[in-house]
Amino acid sequence: MANKVLVVVDMQVDFITGALGSKAAQSIVPDVVKKIEEWGGHIVYTVDTHWSNYASTLEGKKLPIPHCVHGTDGWKLHPSIAEAFQNKFVRELEEVRKRTFGSIVLADKLKTLLCEESGLDWDEFELCGLCTDICVVSNALILRASFPNVPITVNSRLCAGTTPEAHEAALATMRSCQIDVIQE
Repeated sequence: MANKVLVVVDMQVDFITGALGSKAAQSIVPDVVKKIEEWGGHIVYTVDTHWSNYASTLEGKKLPIPHCVHGTDGWKLHPSIAEAFQNKFVRELEEVRKRTFGSIVLADKLKTLLCEESGLDWDEFELCGLCTDICVVSNALILRASFPNVPITVNSRLCAGTTPEAHEAALATMRSCQIDVIQE
């Protein structure tokens, strides 16, 4: 089996049907569930995690919409995504809680998993999730910097941005950073 990792970014209630939800985000859920169900390797997923002091953070001042506050219903994985994870046997299922858009902890966790597998390198990372123009692009670029020789793919059909224009702009940015953008 290939040493591939699926990175599912922020498929949480608040980004799908909650405070920052959108029809575009809702529309990708069934296909992300299918991807999880069909995936045969490692899966790592991120959860945006804020605290009650969100309004006083830089992000909270620039985006004054409380979301993904730890312990709230909006912070939880979307029920269909959570069910897909529960029903799926995967070699590794790792959660990464992140306080902001991108997560250095994600890259560190992948380095740790790699050591445990005693392989030389990952074969590929594939990313999907929300939001293309904020968290997906941030994490893809952190992975690009952390693993310069590992192919990274973003499945644009399994992502949604804050707007269609922002989604396309983020995909263009990722392409320019040698991240493969596919539509499968």
